[in-house]
This record gives sequence, structure tokens and C-alpha cells, in this order.
Amino acid sequence: MHGPEKSDLESDARRFLEEMREEVGAVCGKAARTVLCGGPAMKRTSLPLRRREFIGLLGATTAAWSLPIYAQQARHAARVGILNYASANDKYVNGFVEGLRDLGFVEGQNLTFTYLWADGHLDSLPGLAAKLVSSNVDVIIAFGPAVRPAVRATTTVPIVISFSGDPVGNGVVSNLARPGANITGFSYMSTDLAGKRLELVSRAFAKNARIGILYSPLEPATELEMRETEVAAQSLGIGLDRLVAADPKELEHAFATAARNRADAVLVFTHGFAVLHSKRIIETAARHRMPTMYGWRDFVEEGGLMSYGPNIHMVIRKAAGYVSRIIKGEKPGDLPVEQPDRFELVINLKTAKALGLEVPPMLLARADEVIE
Repeated sequence: MHGPEKSDLESDARRFLEEMREEVGAVCGKAARTVLCGGPAMKRTSLPLRRREFIGLLGATTAAWSLPIYAQQARHAARVGILNYASANDKYVNGFVEGLRDLGFVEGQNLTFTYLWADGHLDSLPGLAAKLVSSNVDVIIAFGPAVRPAVRATTTVPIVISFSGDPVGNGVVSNLARPGANITGFSYMSTDLAGKRLELVSRAFAKNARIGILYSPLEPATELEMRETEVAAQSLGIGLDRLVAADPKELEHAFATAARNRADAVLVFTHGFAVLHSKRIIETAARHRMPTMYGWRDFVEEGGLMSYGPNIHMVIRKAAGYVSRIIKGEKPGDLPVEQPDRFELVINLKTAKALGLEVPPMLLARADEVIE
């Protein structure tokens, strides 16, 4: 059942006022003037019954006018800011949006996005972060290298880390259990897993006991990962070659250096630079017939040899859950920074055959997935 339309109530109110003016005009004189006549209020006994009718009608009209405003407040669309270091059309951002949709948040209905991206130009992230904060979003989701600029831009707007290699080591949060302030999110444990990746790739291809490490010096997280990798290398008796590449044009030289130094394989630090230029890295490695180890399975699906780490798509889906909880009123500082509890070893056997490599049967047996 529907109540009276706003337009009907407005018409009734106007018609009633006209009738009231006619009746009031008959009693308005020199000694008595009413509010309706433009003077002080008339006595309560002047229009006893009609006054009650008017108040009832006025109350109904007011309720009808206020209803759409209340409904609009109840349907307030949450404003989510997305800060990304990569491109506009990014599969990880798309996965986050799909995750929110699965939780009942649909753009244009109960959700709006303000999406700013750096297109690989990391130096533009601080300005983009400031712009996003000034747009009055309710919560910010930051991807990879965009996390630190977002954190520096605000201490009040809630921030969810979609993925970060080491949020504690990078100084983004003080601890994982209770990050406090306005920050929470997810770590993909790049620093913690550095030694394990080195162990796996070196035991698979240990001819010369030498591994190249491909990384960008422009990313702060790489130094932490390098430190852990060096500790593991010393324990395993493996020599390391630092292969620096801050620009995709430097990849050819990096892999040529690894080949010249007779490295058994190249371990690629999976941070922003590697993710942005994954295709070129994989193609260059194939051209130099160099085995490669990555941190995410996506690289292996694109043609890389092997990876060990969390399923980053599942991590991002969980980040969508945190954004949902913050939208519903939870405080980010009360939500622990989560770490993945499952890691995958993925091997591309087709790539191994193309490189003329024989993957040890024991390693294949340990693999969670083998792409053939």
C-alpha cells in the first residue's frame, strides 16, 4: 500500500489555507488580527475544529516532504578512492571491484569510485594521493607502491593496503595485530619468503651455485628483501649477482650480465616494476634461455618458469572484504594486517621444455600446480 503522493498533499494544503483565509477574514477586525491576517496570533477558541484539521494535514505534508530526504540518506553511496601505481585498466583493480560487487556493493547504486593511477610513474603518486584525499572519499584502497604515498597523505581517511611486501618493515604500520590509526590491509610477505624462493630455485638449478637477483632500486621494499636473500644465500653457499633495472630498457643488459656470469637462474623481486613489465621480463629471460623464479603465479601463467608465494588474487578479494567492513562502520586500526596462510609452488613445464631444462622430479612432486 502506498501513501499519498507529495503533489496531492501539497494541493490539499494550499486549498485548505485558502479556505482558512476566507474564514479568518470574517473574524479579523481592528481589535483582533491573526497570523494569517498578518498580525499577532488569534485566540485558541476562534477556529477550534479547522485548526486541528490544518495541523493534521500539515503534519502529513511535512512527513511526505521529509521521506525522500531520509530515504536518500539511507541510500548514501559509499565513496571509495582507488590509488594505483599501474595503469587505468588493471586486472588487480578489476578483481577488487568484482570482490566488492560480490559483497553487494555496486557502482552507481550504493557505491562510487574515484580512481587515480600513476601509469608506472611512481614519482606522481604523492600528488595523486593528496588529490584523492581532497576528494572526500570515505576509504582509500592502495595498491603496492601506492601504499606509502597514501599513508603520508592522510592520518584520518581510512586506508586499506591491497597488498604490500612488508608493511611493518617498510614502516607503514607498527605491528600487524593492531595497526592502529587509520591503516589496515594485507601483506604478501615478500621479505619473509625471499629465502624460500632462493632455496627452491637454487636446488632446482644448482650447476654453478650462482643466482642473479633482478630488482628496481627505486622501490624501498627491495632492500629488505635483498637483505633476507643475502642471508639465505650465505647459508646455502650460493653467490648472488645484483641485476639492477629501474627502466625496461635495462632488462636486456641485466639478463645479459646474468648469462655472462653463468648464473643458474634469475630470481625476480615481485614488486611494482616487475608487475608493470612482466611480459618484457619473461620475453627477455626466454631470449637468454634463463630460468626465472617469481613471487606470483601470474608470471608463470604468462610464460615464466616458476613461482612461490600467495595467490595475490585471493589477497585482493580479502582486501575488498576489509573495505566493506570499514564502509559498515568498523575502524581500520582495529582490523589486523593479515598475512596469507597458504603459499603455492607453480611450475610451467612448457617453459622448461622450451628452455631445454629438466625440472627435478622431487620439485614437480612438491608443486601445487604444473602448467603443461
